[in-house]
Amino acid sequence: MENEIVIHSEIDLRSKIYTIRGIQVMLDFDLAEIYGYSVKAFNQQVKNNIEKFDSDFRFQLNAYEVLELSRSKILTSIQVKGVKGGRAYLPYAFTEQGIYMLMTVLRGDLAIRQSKMLIRLFKGMKDFIIEREHLIGYDEVAKLAVQTAENTKDISVIKENMATKADIAQIIEDFSNPEIKKDFLFLNGRSVEADLAYQEIYSQAKKTIFVIDNYIGLKTLVLLKSVPENVKITIFTDNLKKGLHQKEHDDFCKEYPNVLVSFKRTNGIFHDRYIIIDFGTENEIIYHCGASSKDAGNKVSSIMTSDDHELYKSLIKNILKNQELVL
Repeated sequence: MENEIVIHSEIDLRSKIYTIRGIQVMLDFDLAEIYGYSVKAFNQQVKNNIEKFDSDFRFQLNAYEVLELSRSKILTSIQVKGVKGGRAYLPYAFTEQGIYMLMTVLRGDLAIRQSKMLIRLFKGMKDFIIEREHLIGYDEVAKLAVQTAENTKDISVIKENMATKADIAQIIEDFSNPEIKKDFLFLNGRSVEADLAYQEIYSQAKKTIFVIDNYIGLKTLVLLKSVPENVKITIFTDNLKKGLHQKEHDDFCKEYPNVLVSFKRTNGIFHDRYIIIDFGTENEIIYHCGASSKDAGNKVSSIMTSDDHELYKSLIKNILKNQELVL
């Protein structure tokens, strides 16, 4: 470790979060500065533990992305191969999960302090927006909800500094990219904003919701936050690629204690995704989903109701007997 540059200001940290490929990330040279490393030493630490950084934790920017960020003046400090004084390779971006993983790679008191700051910051962006949906317009909420849906926050920490209209405007400016289109999917042939589509589906439940999806993440839980009270939710998954972590689940439970979620394995027999509302009752509805809810709206997908419930009943009865999943 060559330097110990500690960034105390949350505003400074926010300025180092960018939206790339539709998700919020931090770049290697900013993280190196935050953690007190040279960029080379920082990336070497990651390389030494590369098995911990899957492609959804860390990815390399392409030349076009660097050019676009530079043109928009979001980044003025990026220097790359071919530019005088530039670095030999394109920067790496770290997602929220990748930043969590850095905690297991970078050691020492400084690393621990900075990791905690970053985790609180990422967690803050989503719930701040959710708690204040009634204060800002639909268009802003629609843009911001998907971009920040994989993050949670203790709202009391942020209230003191971000309660005014001016601060809300700053949040929109900091975290919203107006060039990104709102994310829609097709629900029974209708074009519906992705998050609202899931709200519509889940709001119909009176007793139970079964979600069958081998690829889950924090957004899978966030989309369930408005489920009617006393509705029991079971997510059937093998949690492939470990998209959802126990800490994220624990944080969600603290924020939404009335949302009752349990997990069971699918044991690898499902490829497609399904949502089953009130299984075994007169209100039963079965949805066939073209994509995982954690990716809601990222690409064109459809959700359709199934008319032939008998086709699925034996499968559903069988997976109800499966063992619980440990995240």
